[in-house]
Amino acid sequence: MKIAIGLTFPGTLQDESIICYLCKNFNINLNIIEASFSMAAGWSILTIEGEEAEIKRTNSYLAEKGVKVQQIQIEKK
Repeated sequence: MKIAIGLTFPGTLQDESIICYLCKNFNINLNIIEASFSMAAGWSILTIEGEEAEIKRTNSYLAEKGVKVQQIQIEKK
């Protein structure tokens, strides 16, 4: 499964390596399409590829951290 998502990060996460954590701790392939970050907030558009259950785990982690996730596109294989 491959999805495109938009993420909005609160400024309180500015010192955390959220995207790096995703790559290291979930069995997914991640590609950053576009991103912008400041001290107040940040956003990014990513594609994530992997098993559906692993992508759900990834989204749950992001939600727990306070990152808003918006699904843009899905490609099921």
